[in-house]
Amino acid sequence: MTVTRAQVIALPKAELHLHIEGTLEPELAFELAARNGVALSYQDVEALRGAYSFSDLGSFLGLYYECMAVLRTAEDFADLASAYLARARADGVTRVEMFFDPQVHLSRGVPLTEVIGGLRTAADRSAAAGGPHVGLIPCFLRDRGPDDAAKTLEELAPHAAQLLAVGLDSAEVGYPPADFARVFDAARGLGFHTVAHAGEEGPPDYVWQAIDLLGVERVDHGIRSVEDPALLRRLAADRTPLTVCPLSNVRLRCVPTISAHPLPTLLDAGVNVTLNSDDPAYFGGYVADNYLAIAEALDLTLTDLTALATNSLNATLH
Repeated sequence: MTVTRAQVIALPKAELHLHIEGTLEPELAFELAARNGVALSYQDVEALRGAYSFSDLGSFLGLYYECMAVLRTAEDFADLASAYLARARADGVTRVEMFFDPQVHLSRGVPLTEVIGGLRTAADRSAAAGGPHVGLIPCFLRDRGPDDAAKTLEELAPHAAQLLAVGLDSAEVGYPPADFARVFDAARGLGFHTVAHAGEEGPPDYVWQAIDLLGVERVDHGIRSVEDPALLRRLAADRTPLTVCPLSNVRLRCVPTISAHPLPTLLDAGVNVTLNSDDPAYFGGYVADNYLAIAEALDLTLTDLTALATNSLNATLH
């Protein structure tokens, strides 16, 4: 029996792999560009939407960082997060653990007080209105190296009470998690939880490093773990959550099609999998779309999806 959107929406769920900058829809990008006097290199909304197609992670990141230029003030970040949280609530999301990229904003001259202040404003409004509760996770850009990450952690430290965890994201290949071990140790010393992207484009060894050298509590993506049976056994034994993003995996060509997604192999191995949307404005689907796509392509039942939603709630860090 086909699973319906209404059934998916009715499942209480958490979204644990969501880059708030990746929820910037073209309409809001142009609205914020006009507000802040930023010139986008696209004629109109449709031209920008047409640019949301990529050959790989690197080409996606180029556009992703370009569009961030419209985000300048706390109001901008609050508007961005509020728009996403309204969609998340409509998808049945009750908890969001939201990534953001402080280094990009700092390098543009945007103070952390503006970034964090705006995101927290949206988070507080969401909770007060019965929408998703929100935890904030600043992520270090691995291609900027561990020294810049350490400097960024120092700048995040005064805001620690407003933050949940630290993460590691951006271009994966050639930037092993091991490089960031000292930064993650320091983050734990400040009371942060820890997560990291690993095993999306990078090899299974990056997942081992994230677990053993960074001490992460969750692995973001982790789909290449299927290439290493010993790693699958470790993930299953430890119940380490993977925050899997099916539509993103296909859009960035880490997986050829949804029907070829390694999710069944992960589940058969007993791995603690959750479903998420990653950068939904760019990848063509919010969290309910990911549930529906994976159900249709892999013939999952409502019972299967219920288990995945339950996994997400159990994998939260708060």
